[in-house]
Amino acid sequence: MNIALHHITVRELVEGYHDDGDGGVVGYDGKLDIRPPYQREFVYKDKQRDAVIHSVRAGFPLNVMYWFVKNDGDYEIMDGQQRTLSIAQYVAGEFAIKGLNFHNLQNDEQDQILDYKLLIYFCSGEPSERLRWFKTINIAGLELKPQEMRNAVYAGPWVTDAKRHFSQKNCPAKAFAGAYLKGDHSRQDYLQTAIKWIGDPTGETPIENYMGAHQHDKTAGALWDHFVSIIDWVQDTFPKYRSQMKGVDWGTLYRKFGTIDLDPGTLEEEVSRLMSDYDVEKKSGIYPYVLTRDEKWLNIRAFDQHTKATVYERQGGICVPCNKRFALKDMEADHIEPWSKGGRTILENCQMLCKKCNRRKSAK
Repeated sequence: MNIALHHITVRELVEGYHDDGDGGVVGYDGKLDIRPPYQREFVYKDKQRDAVIHSVRAGFPLNVMYWFVKNDGDYEIMDGQQRTLSIAQYVAGEFAIKGLNFHNLQNDEQDQILDYKLLIYFCSGEPSERLRWFKTINIAGLELKPQEMRNAVYAGPWVTDAKRHFSQKNCPAKAFAGAYLKGDHSRQDYLQTAIKWIGDPTGETPIENYMGAHQHDKTAGALWDHFVSIIDWVQDTFPKYRSQMKGVDWGTLYRKFGTIDLDPGTLEEEVSRLMSDYDVEKKSGIYPYVLTRDEKWLNIRAFDQHTKATVYERQGGICVPCNKRFALKDMEADHIEPWSKGGRTILENCQMLCKKCNRRKSAK
């Protein structure tokens, strides 16, 4: 990789700046690809974006940026996309700071910004070297998330189309399923979830395996169709929406139960009952529980230390099943009447068992 330092003014940078949405973002008289396929979306918050402009106006140096020199002599940004977009969008009048747009500034203030010199390293080399550099130089600043890095490694038409569905500003996934997904779509969290849901769960790296297999596909239609099928199933199976549905691993549940005939009315009755159950501490776990019947999802409220100590004294330290005496630290609290059969997490329903007896009872 050959590297040469250049000084590029903001005036030169924003010449020919154009954001065509899906078509890409260009600057530097149309010769700079500001958002190449391996780059993430614009993710700066207002404070970060404004800080870039404040630095430029104050004449403070911004961190060095890296442009890759392509075979045709044009360029693409390897590092500095967020700063570049902040500057270009401000000069283009796309946002204001404290009520002042770029066009509201005096001529000398505008010239001060336009004449500001950016430190740009021009890097030339093979595409494989470009990706290695991209990984290296992005360890600073706003750290890349794993999926953002995967998008760089598996850049191609499939990733471009997948981002259109799952990570761009007004992407369909946000409008259709944002209520069911956790994370920031612009930071590729929705895309990561969708690939995880469709990938082979038995593989060590299901996301990477899937992206590698489909890197050169022309579209991500299969991924989108599978994602839509999951959300449609969720809405049909649990038609009453609750905030606790956000972030549930619906893809795994769909894989296991998507072809089973389920009764939404019966499920809703149980969900409603469990939502009001004081002993159920993890309400989002109700949805996988009513399908799997595995109590681990519910995080059933445990007996507190005061209750344990009280019951221990009441039993005289004797484990009821084996009739042996143990220290408190060697015993565990147990529901006399199991929670699954209506037993409550209260003093009257607590007994202290030795660890061995408790494990034996739990295994039944």
